[in-house]
Parts: sequence; structure tokens; C-alpha cells
Amino acid sequence: MEEMKVRLSTLWIFVMFNMVFADIVGCLNPGTLEEMIAMKPAQGLLLVFSILLEIPIAMIVLSRLLKHRANRWANIIAGATTILWVIGGGNTSASYIFFATNEVASMVLIIWYAWKWTTR
Repeated sequence: MEEMKVRLSTLWIFVMFNMVFADIVGCLNPGTLEEMIAMKPAQGLLLVFSILLEIPIAMIVLSRLLKHRANRWANIIAGATTILWVIGGGNTSASYIFFATNEVASMVLIIWYAWKWTTR
């Protein structure tokens, strides 16, 4: 059981690094920072984005701490939610597509591991 917890947590770490570097590299695209500043997003929208970004961060720890049943469902739900966020919140730059592909593949693996995880 501990091996699966470590595996899931490690995959969430991989997802997080990809998310962080997708954002860093994305900001290097000419005009991106200016567009973001010009949008002047509302505080509520920024809070929603923050909550969605917190899901994979929290799953790094929760994958190690939660008991089996809660852990399975948390990973399945968090994985599916984050896949939707990555696909729906992205752009069409080559770098984003590269990082998003890695993220989605990792989260599909997380969901698959969690779905197949038994206590036997």
C-alpha cells in the first residue's frame, strides 16, 4: 500500500513541475505578460484559478496521507478535474501542448493506478 502512495505522490510531483514550467515558458512568449496585465482579471477569478492550481499541490501530500478508499477517490477526482483544467485553460503554443501532453498522460496514469488499486 505504501508503494502505491509513493507512486501516486511522485506522479503528482511530476505533474506540478510540468505545470510550473509550462507557465514559466509560456510567459516567455512575446506579448504574453502584456496581455495578462491588460486583462485585469477580477480577484474572484484569480481565486478560482488558485483553487484549481492547489488541487495537484495538495495531492502530493494527500496521496501519502489519506487512507486507501479516500486516497483512491481523491486521486481519481483530482486527476479528472485537473485534466479538464489543463485542456480547457491552455493555449495552442507548441510549448504548452508539449507540457500539457505530459501532464494529461501523467494524470491518466494516476487515475488508472488509483482505479486499479486494491488493498490485497
